[in-house]
Amino acid sequence: MAVQRIGLVVHRGRPAAVEVARAVRAWCAERAVPCREIDVERGGEGPGGGPAGDPPAGHPGLVVTLGGDGTFLRGARIAARYDADVLGVDLGRVGFLTEVPAEEVTGALDAVDAGRATLEERMTLTMRASRALELPTGVEALLRPGRGPALPPPRVLPRDPGEEEGWGVALDVTAVNDIVLEKLARDRQVNLGVYVAGRLLASYSADALIVATPTGSTAYSFAAGGPVLSPRMDAVVFTPVAPHMTFDRTIVAAPDEPVALRVLPHSGAVALSVDGRLSGALEPGDWVGVYGATYRLRLVRLGPVDFYTRLRERFRLTDAPATAADGEAAPLFRPDSEVPADLARLSLPPPPSRE
Repeated sequence: MAVQRIGLVVHRGRPAAVEVARAVRAWCAERAVPCREIDVERGGEGPGGGPAGDPPAGHPGLVVTLGGDGTFLRGARIAARYDADVLGVDLGRVGFLTEVPAEEVTGALDAVDAGRATLEERMTLTMRASRALELPTGVEALLRPGRGPALPPPRVLPRDPGEEEGWGVALDVTAVNDIVLEKLARDRQVNLGVYVAGRLLASYSADALIVATPTGSTAYSFAAGGPVLSPRMDAVVFTPVAPHMTFDRTIVAAPDEPVALRVLPHSGAVALSVDGRLSGALEPGDWVGVYGATYRLRLVRLGPVDFYTRLRERFRLTDAPATAADGEAAPLFRPDSEVPADLARLSLPPPPSRE
């Protein structure tokens, strides 16, 4: 796929990101490819993590993010909403989502332009709510000390003709990782009735409740004890955080099964965030419904996706001490001969090199 137009999302707090941005602009200038920076803090990204109004940077076909996973998430929300591809350049410490190191950015752009890259699709989440979200005075300072202004609450999307009010309002939200409801006061838990596919699962009293994508299963949900899901899956992952009840397990729902969360009468104040960005506050009686979005994230990949090796390396997984006497295990479990017919449909790594 030839590159027609690039939108840049740059972490300007990192000099290395600014330097790599110059390299990307130089690459674009040599090929007469339009390139504009998307300022996600000053309107390039719309309310609640989704763009608003006209497409940013002239509707780019490729969004390039320069930073860590946080920067990638900002660019990815824009890319997913406007049907663009996204290439993450790794300048962070974890880099679960970013694809290429900074020194290889021009080579990566050459590969994309020459059609040597592939696209990996991932599901995203969106939401409805009983009302438009608002940020009460003082909440932003409480939850975002020293981080600068938050994005405004998500805008309400137009209602379809004939749609009944009981389904709430659709919000301009794109979540790549998760949507989280958490307590605002340290001494007051959030009390929420949780419904999966329209049926009551349980009423929770907890520090927070997370609704995540498979991509987000390695983020906050994982830290709260949730499972790691393959990013190739479509699923809605519900994980409670420090619930005051015996049942503290994650629920993995089908992609067409929405998760609804209703704030109960005696709940403490509730903050709602999208991919870690504060997006509103809820009161008793409010509810939100979280479900798979119709638009998907398309990640540019330059080689075979190796999620499990990345999982092992980034989380520094170590082998059980009891296996030390067995020696180091081989990194691949795959013969180098032709794949049998009954296994041909499976996802397998490339055969070991014979060189």
